[in-house]
Amino acid sequence: MALIDILSPVTKLIDKIIPDPKARDAAKLELLKLQGTQELEAVRTQLSALIAEAQSPDPWTSRARPSFLYVMYAIILWSIPMGLIAAVQPQMAHDIAGGMNAYLNGIPQPLWALFGTGYLGYTAARQWGKERGTDQ
Repeated sequence: MALIDILSPVTKLIDKIIPDPKARDAAKLELLKLQGTQELEAVRTQLSALIAEAQSPDPWTSRARPSFLYVMYAIILWSIPMGLIAAVQPQMAHDIAGGMNAYLNGIPQPLWALFGTGYLGYTAARQWGKERGTDQ
């Protein structure tokens, strides 16, 4: 995004410096080509970081985010058998849900806050680093 912010003043400068309209248009075209090249390189850098992360031999690096999503998918998919149990034995489904709620409520609130803060903080820090150009 920083390059787009730079293009407008540079094109105004080109308009002032180069009097010939054909040469001025050629210079602006080269500037647009440069923008496309840098944006393409930024995309390549981001993709290479994702591929390197996925191919890392460290299981925490390569599987941390997908594992969290798999846990969330499992929790969501658990609603299917719970619905079937509720249809056949409503009291059993109620007891299972009550047990799950009791377990999840047994986790201390500061631990939930730490998890949420860490997860959101990690996401925000990654996005901030990407926009600054320091992270891929």
